[in-house]
Amino acid sequence: MTGYEMFWPIIAHAALVYGLYMLLGFRRMRMVRAGKVAISDYRENRSEPQESLFIKNSLANQFELPVLFYACCVLLYMTEADNIVAVVLAWIFVALRYLHAAVHVTSNNVRYRSPLFGAGYVVLGVMWVWLAVWMTFPNG
Repeated sequence: MTGYEMFWPIIAHAALVYGLYMLLGFRRMRMVRAGKVAISDYRENRSEPQESLFIKNSLANQFELPVLFYACCVLLYMTEADNIVAVVLAWIFVALRYLHAAVHVTSNNVRYRSPLFGAGYVVLGVMWVWLAVWMTFPNG
């Protein structure tokens, strides 16, 4: 390992966030051009149309649980606990975030979205446990 593997999942998640911002802008622009909303409606944004609301909610969701992910990744790196186990867990978490976002911005079917969120929640919890165990028993 080169020492920076722990940061690639963070970069991949940041790419997801940027992609969602672009998709949100595209959908909003399309609705303004179609005359469904006026651009001024987004000033206070109290009645987001459903076509962009799903994306807006998915984007907001990327700043909730993933904040703990970022903190955990940095702490894993700082404590030198960023080994293959931690890196694989981080990639699994990010993959689940991508899948969760894909469901969120398409069908928004909670039947599929909720288990994906739950799986990410569990994986992130395992990352935190891994960090705690590593700090408790640093020499194995």
